[in-house]
Amino acid sequence: MADGQSGTQKQLMSAPERFLNRELSWLEFNQRVLEEASNQDHPLLERLRFLSISASNLDEFEMVRYAGLREQVRAGVVKASQDGLTPGEQVDRIEETSLKLIAEQQERWRSLKKELHAEGVDVLGVKDLNKKDRLELDKYFRSNIFPVLTPLAVDPAHPFPFIPNLGFSIAINLVAKGNGEDHVGIIPLPAFVRRFIRLPKGTKGNLRFIALEDVIGMFIDELFPGFEEKDRCLFRVIRDSDIEIEEEAEDLIREFEVLLKQRRRGRIVRIRMQSSAPEDLRRLITHEIGAEEADIVLYDGILGMAQLSELIVSDRPDLQFPSYEPRYPERIREMGGDCFAAIRAKDILVHHPFETFDVVVQFIRQAAADPQVVAIKQTLYRTTANSPIVAALIEAAEAGKNVTALVEIKARFDEEANLRLARDLERAGVQVVYGFIEYKTHAKVSLVVRREGDELRTYTHFGTGNYHPINARIYTDLSLFTADAALGRDANRLFNFVTAYREPPSVGPVMEKVSMSPLDLKENLIGMIEAEADAARKGEPCGIWAKMNSLV
Repeated sequence: MADGQSGTQKQLMSAPERFLNRELSWLEFNQRVLEEASNQDHPLLERLRFLSISASNLDEFEMVRYAGLREQVRAGVVKASQDGLTPGEQVDRIEETSLKLIAEQQERWRSLKKELHAEGVDVLGVKDLNKKDRLELDKYFRSNIFPVLTPLAVDPAHPFPFIPNLGFSIAINLVAKGNGEDHVGIIPLPAFVRRFIRLPKGTKGNLRFIALEDVIGMFIDELFPGFEEKDRCLFRVIRDSDIEIEEEAEDLIREFEVLLKQRRRGRIVRIRMQSSAPEDLRRLITHEIGAEEADIVLYDGILGMAQLSELIVSDRPDLQFPSYEPRYPERIREMGGDCFAAIRAKDILVHHPFETFDVVVQFIRQAAADPQVVAIKQTLYRTTANSPIVAALIEAAEAGKNVTALVEIKARFDEEANLRLARDLERAGVQVVYGFIEYKTHAKVSLVVRREGDELRTYTHFGTGNYHPINARIYTDLSLFTADAALGRDANRLFNFVTAYREPPSVGPVMEKVSMSPLDLKENLIGMIEAEADAARKGEPCGIWAKMNSLV
């Protein structure tokens, strides 16, 4: 009887209906992001921000997760995931769900646009412009847009241009004024020009914007002199942007540089196109760009909603969340700003963004400037272009301190930025390492070794968030500052495993107080869950609080 129950339990544990599909679950998450754009408790421009975020999220999802499944389908993979769906079935469900999501995004934009108008923020079309507006746009076009435009003809002598990932283009059916011959023109939208151009305020003081593609459309006759426009459409390309590193890669950095260049030319997974696109232009674009009919998604509305964030301007703070001033940890303030003295007194747990990330920056800056600090070790996963933490590490290295930076170049879509900052660090004398090829190093750790009297003391910062001063103003994360010797030794072991490119010993405990994936973290978490379950069965105090951004 027990064996029978055991067999039933095993079947139940592996039953597909017990599992949520990872991709469909993600789309449900993004649906919840979009729902925040309808939340009347949020200020209007913040609801617009949620709409923009949901669109940006969907772009990234299609570039990586959806693209990967499409490749599996092309390769003939039919193995089902734990939830019982083959790659083909997942693709079908994703397409069905994402089309509904896109339709809801368009509906939400139409609604928000009306609300924005009522609040004095307008996104105009060409027909809404007055004579003065047209004169202003004429000057703006010639100064800021025309110099970076490259109108292209498509004919036997001029092949269809390459459209990079996330690239916008206008396709136009043209007729020659002299002989009436048909031609096709392509105008790629420049990447470094704002998508929404701001016009002078209206007579009622309202803020006014117009889309870049509408402005370019006003000057087609100057871009293609001798031709008349018959019709046009706007389209946008999304390409497979995942990066797969070969484990036997001889030079990881060179391999990444090659793959990042290839990303721009990745296989097309989506062509987003206005539903008003003429049939002949649609066929031409699909054929010339090397896409499949299944790649086309027709939009009844605006393309590239991620760029709607450009409409969130500082002029209207009344339509945004009130600004929030995070508090600075009192103990450090009481110690005259001396992070080390405050940490020696007692561990400090900081809750971002309610407590400022400046304290983390101050910790690294103080370490860089302190003549008693002999070594700094730092992980970097995502950060900003002008990161104060990177600047402090460079300052420390130039002052002769031993500085090690573990830079994770596999941080998706930040790979190029991380390669650049790694080169800057190396030029300053920082010892830069890149982690393991087969793993991402997701740990967020700073380690400072300071000479105090006749001994060396280790100060350690463990965080759940990236060392990214801008994101830290938005995301909820925890920071632990400690002078605990065992935690310092654990942090040092972590760095040594990666810098020496050696797996930890398989015999005996790896760490004293820290759990590390992929070695013992899962085992220890399950052990803690089982301990709480045992306490619950005995009627003892129990419970689990867990902070995570993804669970697989």
